[in-house]
Amino acid sequence: MITRKGQATRDRILAEAAALMFQQGVAGTSFEDLQAAAGVSASQIYHYFGDKHSLTCAVIGYWSDANLGFHKPLLAHLDDIDALRAWAQAIVASARANDFRGGCPLGSLASELADRDDVARNDVVVGYRRWQGAIRDGLGAMKARGALVESADVDQLAMALLAALQGGLLLAKTFRDGEPLRTALNTTIDHIASFATPQRRS
Repeated sequence: MITRKGQATRDRILAEAAALMFQQGVAGTSFEDLQAAAGVSASQIYHYFGDKHSLTCAVIGYWSDANLGFHKPLLAHLDDIDALRAWAQAIVASARANDFRGGCPLGSLASELADRDDVARNDVVVGYRRWQGAIRDGLGAMKARGALVESADVDQLAMALLAALQGGLLLAKTFRDGEPLRTALNTTIDHIASFATPQRRS
């Protein structure tokens, strides 16, 4: 059983690994880099994570949790289209705070790993499914509150919104401009608004 001190060490290693892999990519992050960043020995890294592949999969889980930590509280309180637009504005504001650099950590990992590591790719898929689920739950809550018509397919709408978010973040990162992200999200939300009940459209 891991001790409290051991857990703190493991958490520090994981957080530093997540930051390094986001900044430098998985291939560009060495254990030597991680030792220096986390202030640990190589034996500690191997003790807690075994090898780089296991560490990479843990980093995918770390960023998946971080995504949900940001999005889930906002999505949990959706009650109308205006609330959905406010969520989109929060995403754009968060990207702007980073000067539209970096993009989505999960998306960056997917881009690097999807074609060469099926285990890691599957872990990324789990992360995306969790994210889609949080969006779907938010849209489902809107539907339960009568903000969306019964025919609205919240699974499809959630996937469309996640795809718009991911594509928008990539273009915003490339252009160093929030307009692609804002346009992608707003256009998709306009589509979702077409399923709003007449009295709740905005």
